[in-house]
Order: sequence, then structure tokens, then C-alpha cells
Amino acid sequence: MAAPADTTPADATMTAFEPGQQGISLPRPPVFATSAEERRHRKEQVAGACRIFGRFGFGEGVAGHITARDPEDPDMFWVNPFGMSFRHVRASDLLLVDHTGRIHHGTRPVNRAGFVIHSAIHEARPDVVAACHAHAVHGKAWSSLGRVLDPITQDACALYENHVVVTDGAGAVVVDEEAARLLAKGLGDKRAAIHQNHGIFTVGDTVAEAAWWFVQMERNAQAQLLAEAAGTPKLIDPENARFTREQTGSPYAGWFSFQPLWDEIVRTDPDLFD
Repeated sequence: MAAPADTTPADATMTAFEPGQQGISLPRPPVFATSAEERRHRKEQVAGACRIFGRFGFGEGVAGHITARDPEDPDMFWVNPFGMSFRHVRASDLLLVDHTGRIHHGTRPVNRAGFVIHSAIHEARPDVVAACHAHAVHGKAWSSLGRVLDPITQDACALYENHVVVTDGAGAVVVDEEAARLLAKGLGDKRAAIHQNHGIFTVGDTVAEAAWWFVQMERNAQAQLLAEAAGTPKLIDPENARFTREQTGSPYAGWFSFQPLWDEIVRTDPDLFD
């Protein structure tokens, strides 16, 4: 597990993530001397994110996948094996797959749906390092409504106007390249997509960021489902929603918000590094 290279805040304009005491700085994503070190880190982050998804109950049989672009071969990505529980994934279990579906490292099968979706996203979005998808209950329930999430809480504002609903291929298993291309096109330049009648997809500059947006989207879906079951939620006005997004919705904010979850899983599941 690599240690952060320095502790300078990544974005000095993010006042919500600046410490109140002078002289105290926040950690930032690590910087690596070699591609091998960065590859190891990304693989460990994928394994850890899988464990966290499993702990949160995001698993649904064999469904769900988390990927990270290889730092040396950007046309390839690391992904959890098909048919392995999120709760058991280790860094050494991950598969290295290219955009044609060929496995370059690993002996387990790859999820066809996972491959075509992530391949399309990584190809369409060279800025994206990681992508996450799982059939978590509240996200797939919300996806059936065909609506973006409303700014009903501070947390929901983090991705305000930064997530979309994709209706192409709604409800169908995404196993062909054209369907995956349409999903990636629908995502556009956003951080998250709600694929109608399917579930949530998130992306990020780091595995930590992508994983955090998925956790937050799933919880925000749960919160809005609960709120609408009880009544009619009051919306945060657009100006305040955008202000909150600027404070809590940056790539750095996503990365930093994931760190407590990472610290927990490192302590309880050290075998993820195997």
C-alpha cells in the first residue's frame, strides 16, 4: 500500500475540504515513481473497493464490476473476475483485459457485460481511470423511474447536474458493443449515469473517486425513495445546490471522502493485498 507522496491539498479552492486550523493540510492521492508501483496501487484499490461494495450489500450474484485503467497500457484495464464474490476479491485475482475482450493476465473468466460496458467507457473517456457498476437495490429501484436524483439533501448536491439518465437499451443485458457504446455516449462528460431499469454507473480520476460516487449515488437513491414514500421532498434551490456541488463534488472531494472506507477495509481485510 503506497503512502501519499505529499500532503498538500489538491484544490485550494475547495473550502469545504480545507482544515480550519492553520498549518494543517489534507492528504492527497499518491504520486508514483514507476508504472509498476501505480499499477499495484490501482489493483489494490479495485480489490478494496470490491470488498467495500460487498460489505455494503451491493453484490447481486455474479453482477457487478469495478475497473481501473492500466497506467502503462491505457487501452487495457483491470477488472474483478466473473463469478467471484465482491467480498473475496484480492489484488492478485484481477484480470487484465483489452478493448477486444482478450485476457492478458489472469485465468478466470471475465464478465461479458462488464467487459463491453467498461471497454466502451474507457475508450470514450480517456480522462477516466476507473469505473464502477453494481446491482445495488436502491440504485436499480430508482433506475426504474427514469429520473435523475433531485437535490433534496446536501449529499445529493455533490453530483447535481453531473449525472444523467440513459434510456438506450433500458432493461436489456448489455452484452453487445453497440449497446455499450450508446451507454458510454449517454454518460457523456458526467461523473455518473442512471441506466434506466438497470442501475448506476460511476467514473472517476481514481478508483477511490469512482467508488465513492457509486456509494453516494446508491445512498442518495435510498434517501429519495424514503423521502418520496413519506411525502413530497423540498428541493434545494439551484444556486445553493451548485454552490454545494462546487464544495463537495470535485474529483479530489470524491477521493478524500472515500478514505475512511479505505482505512476501515485495510484494517479488517488485509488479505485484499495478496
